[in-house]
Amino acid sequence: MHNLLKYKAMNKKILIVDDNELIVEVMSYILINSGYEVSSLPNGYHVIEEIKSTHPDLLIIDAIMPGMDGRDICKILKLNKATKDLPVIICSSEDNLDAALTQDGAPNDVLHKPFDMNALINKVAMQLAA
Repeated sequence: MHNLLKYKAMNKKILIVDDNELIVEVMSYILINSGYEVSSLPNGYHVIEEIKSTHPDLLIIDAIMPGMDGRDICKILKLNKATKDLPVIICSSEDNLDAALTQDGAPNDVLHKPFDMNALINKVAMQLAA
């Protein structure tokens, strides 16, 4: 069963946007070992350009970063015809983040920090299977 999941993950590109290097390293390690191709950005300044040039299959973005808020970036993506179908998982240590799922331009899912490795893998697999 594990090999089947890894096979399905192959060639799926995930973009992680987080200003916490350790979080990016941990997520990248977990996802690469699950068979995904991973790239990252340390902030949201160039995320739109990065998505247009690399066409990731999934975006994992921190809710709160210097400069651009992950929730605002998500809204921009979801309200744009070209990027509205890109699955977005917002992650944060804030407890009230679940409310973001009901707002206009909502993310597809929320990942709470600190996150469990299986929660990350399951949420990613669910969004990429949709």
